[in-house]
Amino acid sequence: MPRRVIVSGASSGIGARIAEDFGAAGDDVVLVARRRDRLDEVAAAVLKAGAASATAVEVDLTETADVLGALTAAVATGPFDVVVAAAGGNAALDADAAAERGGTAWAAWHWEGNFRANVLTAVNLVEGLRELDGIARGAAITLFSSIAAYRGSGSGSYAGSKAALHPYAYDLAGALGRTGARVNVVAPGYIADTEFFRGQMSQTRHETLTGQTLIGRAGTPEDVSATVQWLSSPAARHVTGQIIQVNGGAALGH
Repeated sequence: MPRRVIVSGASSGIGARIAEDFGAAGDDVVLVARRRDRLDEVAAAVLKAGAASATAVEVDLTETADVLGALTAAVATGPFDVVVAAAGGNAALDADAAAERGGTAWAAWHWEGNFRANVLTAVNLVEGLRELDGIARGAAITLFSSIAAYRGSGSGSYAGSKAALHPYAYDLAGALGRTGARVNVVAPGYIADTEFFRGQMSQTRHETLTGQTLIGRAGTPEDVSATVQWLSSPAARHVTGQIIQVNGGAALGH
């Protein structure tokens, strides 16, 4: 029987790959993101991969007032067996915003931006589904952190926002554990072939980050998706409240 799966951040990169892999497993997949055109493209790819269904939900998960309305129709056909909160980003990489601001104004802007992008997107999705009775008994929930939560991110705000999801996951795992639901966090290292760095990844930086791994290569969206597929499967039925690092053994990660 197909599982009901919802994936946020599904319009590109890691989220899109996760959605496509659940499609290949024959699941009913709901894709959530802000960009409708990209969502429709990914939904078509998810169907082509073999999904029982693929539904696009266009919503900005940082806008709390919009979340329940956007999720209501998706929940109407039943609660979700798998919830993947993969939406996120790094506001501190916005060079234009940095040029327009300075000092405290710049710090406040990217701290608030990263809180919204990485914490609110996850919390609004999960708590919205909880409010709508949209999480099935025995569900698998995966949140997304980063190696930056352990080693810093330069600006502080991106790393801090990702680290904030760790205690949230612990508390959520405790709150939902009696229903059989499991809550885990995936913390990727350097993942190439995504939009995350917004064209700002130099060859030198790429080589540095790759060189910090123990296996001599950058990660791929497929590497991260494979971990999410396992966490969402019966094989991980006794795994909850864990932070799973996917970083090729990069220095200062775990």
